[in-house]
Amino acid sequence: MPIDRRTFLNRTAATGAGVALAGGVVAGADTAQADPRDDGHGHRPHRTSLRILGTTDVHGHVLNWDYFTNAEYDDATHNDVGLAKVATLVEQAREEAGRHRTLLIDAGDIIQGTQLSYYYARVDPITGGDGKRPPKHPMALAMNHMKYDAAALGNHEFNYGIPVLRAFEAQCDFPLIAANALDAKTLKPAFEPYIVKHVRVPGAPDIKIGVLGLTNPGIAIWDKANVQGRMTFPGLVEQAKVYVPKLRSLGCDVVFCTDHSGLDGGTTYGDGVPYPENASSLVAAQVPGIDAILVGHTHVERPCTIVANEQTGKQVVLSEPLMWGMRLSVFDFELELTGGRWQVASVTAEVRNANTAAEDPRVVELVKAEHDVVVEYVNQVVGTCTAAMSATESTYKDTPIIDFINLVQADTVTKALAGTGYAALPVLSQASCFSRTAAIPAGQVSLRDVAGLYIYENTLDAKILTGAQVKDYLEWSAAYFVQTAPGDPVDLTKITNANGTADFSYDVLSGVSYDIDIAQPAGSRIVGLTHGGAPLDPAAQFVLAVNNYRSGGGSGYPHIATAQSVWSSSDEIRNTIIAWVQATGTIDPSTFGGDTWRLTRAGVPLF
Repeated sequence: MPIDRRTFLNRTAATGAGVALAGGVVAGADTAQADPRDDGHGHRPHRTSLRILGTTDVHGHVLNWDYFTNAEYDDATHNDVGLAKVATLVEQAREEAGRHRTLLIDAGDIIQGTQLSYYYARVDPITGGDGKRPPKHPMALAMNHMKYDAAALGNHEFNYGIPVLRAFEAQCDFPLIAANALDAKTLKPAFEPYIVKHVRVPGAPDIKIGVLGLTNPGIAIWDKANVQGRMTFPGLVEQAKVYVPKLRSLGCDVVFCTDHSGLDGGTTYGDGVPYPENASSLVAAQVPGIDAILVGHTHVERPCTIVANEQTGKQVVLSEPLMWGMRLSVFDFELELTGGRWQVASVTAEVRNANTAAEDPRVVELVKAEHDVVVEYVNQVVGTCTAAMSATESTYKDTPIIDFINLVQADTVTKALAGTGYAALPVLSQASCFSRTAAIPAGQVSLRDVAGLYIYENTLDAKILTGAQVKDYLEWSAAYFVQTAPGDPVDLTKITNANGTADFSYDVLSGVSYDIDIAQPAGSRIVGLTHGGAPLDPAAQFVLAVNNYRSGGGSGYPHIATAQSVWSSSDEIRNTIIAWVQATGTIDPSTFGGDTWRLTRAGVPLF
């Protein structure tokens, strides 16, 4: 009886057979016939090389295109994005090192992030429906053409629910791997934990490479609605300690990890789960037997970082290739044959810049139809706006564009609670500046204009907080600013993002008014907090309209994760905003917002 690919792969992982999977790396027919004792000249080779290429956090970028600006992607440093560019770099790197000695691996966050990937998850989903044949996901089309060997699961793989993820998995010619994504009932791996690849070496034993996948424990918080009761996510270090010895016992000469987890050991979700969010450096330091790690999740460029293992002293090489296909990590291994086994003699890593490469015309061709459909979709007009709004100053000033998000969220929650026991409670709302380049033009407003305000697939929750808890919430948010003494010069490029806090972790609340005194230390900055023109009552109750990421503990805000939930929606906030514009017809900034918060120093407004 025939079995499908997923069943075969899961059985392979469960048995731990460690055999080369279909499509494994081999040198070719001539090499396959070579005498393993001889290189053709009567000598056994003693040294050889291996290359592993890595991408991460591609986030639905196939082409060098920005669906929010309807133009080729560009930024201040002229980065290019997309797998079409990366594909050219990959081909160059394969030619340099030898195709039979090169693997291609990804570290996760593949199917979320652009309107292209959103369209094939929500608008015309790859899960099918209405009797139609499911479309192919553009990321699967590109990655299959590029011949990826494996990809770790990222947390954003779960944003659209497990059925969409499984449909994507079925379309891929390579396995999705994650040793710490477990079935909640059986505690067995829900995906392949690892793969083993063989590289043939003429006149010598094969090089056996174990590739271990690890994902982020924060999935349990960030996508609780999609995974609770279905999957559980133990720590990276804990699972690596199980599987790295297993891979070594299977005879792997090289153990390579692909981790959707940053380097610095930090966590944005507090104690919401008992495992750190960014644990790649901990894996390297605490788990013996790893040679190199492809790092993901944090969207930073780390060409080559060395971490010494605490037990063995061995140096582990880590590399993170930025995001969106802007870079390609290149790991080069030198191996020596000792006692009939290959040993890693050295590892180096670098990154290559996608802006040096032309797009691979085959990748462009493969996704052209899908791209064209999405360009038409995002450029449809959904309403009008009476005045232009921009997010350029939204991280340090109260701006109408963030007020607009809060207006829609508060309006949505107020209507949802009408007729309930919570209808009399004041509704506050939380919003962040997700993109400093977001803008709504005066005149006609397209779907892409509105979608650019909310680039994540967050949904909307409503939770109850007391006035005292609201103040604590705002104090936590205000730590985003760098402490600046009165009289000191103010550099707007340096006043925000204190201690590496991302823009998406800074919240503005509507429904209250307050000052943030940045001359004061974090935790003592909220001044003049009022509601309805009166000082905020610490004992009063409020409903906070809040995105599900924050509601679940994302960014570590106090009280919110354990607060009582009174309503939630399964629809993305982005779609809620688009529907509001379509229903209302016109956005009029003069009718909402106002100066509800401002930055001060010792009571003197900064602006």
